[in-house]
Amino acid sequence: MPMINKNRPGSPLKRFFPGNLKLLLPLFVIAFLFIISVLSPLLPLYDPNKIELESLKMPPAWDHPLGTDSKGRDVFSRIIYGGKISIGVAVLAAFVSTVIGFAVGLASGYFGGRFDAVVMSIVDFILSFPSLLLAIAVSVILPPGIYTVMIALSAVGWTSFARLVRGHVLTLKDMAFVDAARAVGCGNLRIMLVHIAPLCIPLSLVMMGVKLGGFMLTEATLSFLGLGAQPPAPTWGSMISANRAYILTAPWTVLFPGMALSIAVFCFNFVGESLKERYEVKDSRS
Repeated sequence: MPMINKNRPGSPLKRFFPGNLKLLLPLFVIAFLFIISVLSPLLPLYDPNKIELESLKMPPAWDHPLGTDSKGRDVFSRIIYGGKISIGVAVLAAFVSTVIGFAVGLASGYFGGRFDAVVMSIVDFILSFPSLLLAIAVSVILPPGIYTVMIALSAVGWTSFARLVRGHVLTLKDMAFVDAARAVGCGNLRIMLVHIAPLCIPLSLVMMGVKLGGFMLTEATLSFLGLGAQPPAPTWGSMISANRAYILTAPWTVLFPGMALSIAVFCFNFVGESLKERYEVKDSRS
């Protein structure tokens, strides 16, 4: 069998992304969008909320590379500033969902019995409804805004993580290392947090990557419906909604925010699905 030379040029990247160097491009795009959105206040950009009545719906030109919208605001600046909200809300909501689902799934899988039955009944009930409709329902009940979107996404998204972690815990808790921990006097809390939880963290992080694209798309949908960040704060979904009436006369006002959203969601989904296939993570609905 031929030996593999791990010292050849480029092998550190291949060891970090084993067999998946094609992931570098979407990861680079995601990192670029995130960094440029965070640094947007420091960049020499137009004020994204400044209305210029003499520049209404100007096509792409040197002064405005992506044109202006129906209120004369620079589309490029609004896309950059909007990325901070669109990406940030999705990432934070995914993180909160991961933490909640991880804790619930860990406790449910470990203790089992009636507690597990009750928790899984709640999870199954939530999963029986389309996630987008539940997110809209939560957003309608609460005042519209960024925090409402985060609450809506987290309230719907934690169930997938809980079911995944619970299934993994059911497998781990019957292994010999758990029996050995009990034999030396470890309590339930120590066994869960020290011996079982660390083995579930990588699985949860992979699942978070899988779900990020969906979270971002749901955030854009809620913003499109007017349930997300309120004007004049720019988000990609709200930009598409505000200019949809001009899709024929000024298509750049809808096309470029839509392209930014599509590229970001595609990259998140590509990375998530690649990690899902590599680590053989099954979705809670499968």
